[in-house]
Amino acid sequence: MILIGEKINATRPSIRSMIQNRDEKALSELAKRQADAGIGFIDVNVGTGVGSEQEEVRSMEWAVEAIRSTVDIPLSIDSSDPAVLEAGLKRTNGRAYLINSSKAEQQSLQEIVPLASTYKSPLVALTMDESGIPKTVQDRLHACEKIVKACERWGVPMEQVFFDPLVMPIATDINQGLITLAAVTEIKKEFPKAKTVLGISNISYGLPARNRLNTAFLHMAIYAGLDAAIVDPLDGDIMGEVRAAEVLVGRDRHCRRYTRAFRGRA
Repeated sequence: MILIGEKINATRPSIRSMIQNRDEKALSELAKRQADAGIGFIDVNVGTGVGSEQEEVRSMEWAVEAIRSTVDIPLSIDSSDPAVLEAGLKRTNGRAYLINSSKAEQQSLQEIVPLASTYKSPLVALTMDESGIPKTVQDRLHACEKIVKACERWGVPMEQVFFDPLVMPIATDINQGLITLAAVTEIKKEFPKAKTVLGISNISYGLPARNRLNTAFLHMAIYAGLDAAIVDPLDGDIMGEVRAAEVLVGRDRHCRRYTRAFRGRA
């Protein structure tokens, strides 16, 4: 199971403050704590919602360099703006990274998929198009097909594509959990070489006791075939549930990761 740490996201007030104040020490410490938790990628989103594109480009450059000075872990460069994505990619100095993300929109496919080709980078691809997030599993598969055609055109192998069928809060539509889980299963059937990824915590937005919903949904998603999850790696409960779910679906040979995680605990 590939885990992507979600903490460095400028939609969070504390992270927005770090970025705006160029607090390298605080940002680096947060990156190190996530890396020490055992994740595969650290997501880096510097979109504060204020300022120009050039300011966001400079923020991405600063953030990537600050994190790279502290930890040697692959980064997930997170933006819908190709200029911001490329600024982050250039600062990785050839190290591993993930582009997060493209959509099944014409402009996105023309500007972001080529970046994955140029930088030989894995790509998160959101199953949404100009109309927004599709309501049905079939329409999300249609969005995948558009992305596949663009990847074929630019020479991006399916093994490097992470389809994100998108998690909508069940507080706004009680059927969204089942729709997303079904989409994960169908994507794995239709595009077996590709991977799937979800932002787990979106499912519980607006509801109490969110961790209960997040962990239950995580188990279901892993059973449905989920390959990667965007999670809070500082949440010991969610990290433990990942290891438990891997055992239950046969992904942890000889239960070694589970045993390492829980050896010595009651």
